Amino acid sequence: MPLHDPADFHDRQRAREAAVLSDLACRSYPAVRERPEPEAPNRTPLQRDRDRIVHSKAFRRLKQKTQVFVAPTGDHFRTRLTHTLEVTGIARTVARSLGLNEDLVEAIGVGHDLGHPPFGHIGEDVLDRWITEQGGDGFRHWEHSVRIVERLERKGTGLNLCRSVVDGIATHSGRSPRPTTLEGAIVRVVDRIAYLSHDVDDAIRAGVLDERELPADVVATLGQAGTDRIDTLVDDLVRTSADAGDIRQGEEAAEAMDALRRFMFERVYLGDTARQEHARIEAVLRGLLEHYLATPDDLPSAWACQTTLTERIVDWVAGMTDGFAVRTFVGLTVPRAFDVG
Repeated sequence: MPLHDPADFHDRQRAREAAVLSDLACRSYPAVRERPEPEAPNRTPLQRDRDRIVHSKAFRRLKQKTQVFVAPTGDHFRTRLTHTLEVTGIARTVARSLGLNEDLVEAIGVGHDLGHPPFGHIGEDVLDRWITEQGGDGFRHWEHSVRIVERLERKGTGLNLCRSVVDGIATHSGRSPRPTTLEGAIVRVVDRIAYLSHDVDDAIRAGVLDERELPADVVATLGQAGTDRIDTLVDDLVRTSADAGDIRQGEEAAEAMDALRRFMFERVYLGDTARQEHARIEAVLRGLLEHYLATPDDLPSAWACQTTLTERIVDWVAGMTDGFAVRTFVGLTVPRAFDVG
């Protein structure tokens, strides 16, 4: 068979989706964006969105943002970037099995955690409380992810992503509204599957957990090894969703995952090791926030999307990597004569 003529790329993609995708799948065409634009010659609109996210500055910063353990010394601990890639890969597997739009799942997956601040959920909590103290509505990383792709990237103009991608990013958290697409619902469930499984792995590697301490009922249902847990949960998600015509987990698997989540919050996320770092992280982030509140001239120039000083401060601090936040804090608070490190 000869190579395809690139001139009919979009017609072939439309025909492929009509032939292969489930009737419940979200289609790639037409591309509904805030600002209409011509199609790319060799990419679907959703492939284009994926590329825009992967080439963004916010995506690159994920490699130096905490997943669970702050500044781990080992090379094999997860970061926010590796978590993002794991979520995206698992979500594509689920989408393909169910005949849903893999390109949409991938675009949502690579963009879903762009809005996480430095130091993971501890940093998110500090920002949330500080904004509330300033009279604002708090900080939620999924909302900040949307702000990044819609307003902050490209020097304040945003990435102009398809509405279906933005919706999936905005609704990926269990605390956010439900997604409007099944593809978004996949990422929402898989995000939890991925982070619970690999956070257990990292906690064992860090010596915070012994794998023998995992709840016996969870191990009996999901398996002992991380790969077993992921395989079990993915298989359950695919089978249950196919039967229901919606993205759902089986009752037994969902209960086991909830039990594992409660265990991880008690032993790892809010455990003694994590708590030892809470005060230090709060000191760094609050120090930065209060400094910029008192000295706004130290902030980068404002963009059109930043209408208040609080927005400028939060956009700047939330975008920092862990290392940049620490270096900036030290530079602002430690006299140079004493900075011998």
